[in-house]
Amino acid sequence: MDKMNRKSDLSERRPLWLKKRFVISSRQDRVREILKDLNLHTVCQSALCPNISECFGKGTATFMILGNICTRNCRFCAVTTGKPQLVDNDEPRRLAVAVRKLGLKHVVITSVTRDDLPDGGATHFAKTIDELHKEVPETSVEVLTPDFQGNEDALKTVILSKPDIFNHNLETVSRLYPIVRHKADYRRSLRVLSKAREFNPEIPTKSGIMLGLGEERSEVSEVMRDLRDVGCSILTVGQYLSPSKSHARIKKYVHPEVFLDIETEAKELGFLYAACSPFVRSSFNAAEAFELIGDRMHRG
Repeated sequence: MDKMNRKSDLSERRPLWLKKRFVISSRQDRVREILKDLNLHTVCQSALCPNISECFGKGTATFMILGNICTRNCRFCAVTTGKPQLVDNDEPRRLAVAVRKLGLKHVVITSVTRDDLPDGGATHFAKTIDELHKEVPETSVEVLTPDFQGNEDALKTVILSKPDIFNHNLETVSRLYPIVRHKADYRRSLRVLSKAREFNPEIPTKSGIMLGLGEERSEVSEVMRDLRDVGCSILTVGQYLSPSKSHARIKKYVHPEVFLDIETEAKELGFLYAACSPFVRSSFNAAEAFELIGDRMHRG
């Protein structure tokens, strides 16, 4: 039985295109030291991101505010679930200090989902954006938010702080939501992106999904069309990698050629920027994406 279980677990026999070397550098150590000294969390560490050595090696990180304990238990995510900590009101200031010390030109701010808070943490997002605009005005700010349980006032609070990019991930196709994102709602997430555009059409919206959870190729196309229908202009698509055996299992390792086909289709549908490959994650190379989409928006 054990041998059969091992053979059925795709995570133990990754193809060559999903093998990545982890390189240790002094710059990575400096990033970790700054984060530890300022008591800051990153999704890179909490979500076991496979790109952590590359991003830290560049001196970049995706900050995770509002603690590191989530009120939801999505089957794909490695972030700890449980009773969250109290909101740390000094966190926005410390985060701005870290951004200055790291010399970031573009910063990505995400969070755990805080369904325990009346506004889902939107006010804290806004305070963080405001602090960054004030202390490091030369740095562009991208936010990756939860759905705020559909609270439009909460969403408006974030948008009124004027992030440079607003991101909310769909994560997977509609059919798999009850399995992978049991407390989320596909249509609600689409409304989040739609309302963000409505509140400020000058802020580009972004979303991403993972492949390998059992979706059909036609369903991926449907997601892309749905995103374009709500004005989403930036897309990321990557391979799902199971954090542990207690999480959702990988159904398929998707070949890089399929990702290339999806990226081609995305561009044909009108996305201004689409990054689609096995190791792509929401915030991977986000600065480069922001520069590119900025050029295209100015030309358009």
